[in-house]
Amino acid sequence: MSLKQDFTRGIFAENPTFRLILGMCPTLAVSTSLINAIGMGAATTFVLLGSNILVSLFRKLIPSNIRIPAFIVIIATFVTVVELIMQAYFPALNKSLGIFIPLIVVNCIILGRAEAFASKNPVFPSILDALGMGIGFTGALALLGATREILGAGTIWGYHLLGAGFNPVIIMILPPGAFIALGLFLGFFNSLAKKRKM
Repeated sequence: MSLKQDFTRGIFAENPTFRLILGMCPTLAVSTSLINAIGMGAATTFVLLGSNILVSLFRKLIPSNIRIPAFIVIIATFVTVVELIMQAYFPALNKSLGIFIPLIVVNCIILGRAEAFASKNPVFPSILDALGMGIGFTGALALLGATREILGAGTIWGYHLLGAGFNPVIIMILPPGAFIALGLFLGFFNSLAKKRKM
């Protein structure tokens, strides 16, 4: 597989959210606004990048019978770094994302990429894989977050967008709205994928 495919696979063909349906817990929970979505996406991308690099570097040294615990320790290290940075420099965002930052440790996107790709490939392709998956995940979260914020609050990035006469569809910023928005986007991207195959 080419380096370009290593990078673009996570953005389009194997988008973790819209194609592989991975990482649904943070996707549904934090996509109430664009800022939350981008904050979670950036944190996940950082952890993906750091863990892919270390797993790839040490792939020949980690015994196969303890590889999963070793991957989790590596991932947890980067999650701790992200959490400390967010607590220090972005306290409001950290409070808004809450428990979902520590839960990045068990995000199946990160563990899946460590197991399926970084543990079998050199560092540079692993970096491209992490960046592609991170960008794909962040883009999907941003799309969901922007849609839900616009429809549910009439704002984007906290700025009023649709004027005083707009009547917000409150359900869009509630849990059922997450499922509705995700379902519509999944249907849209699946229909696009079918048309490409024809």
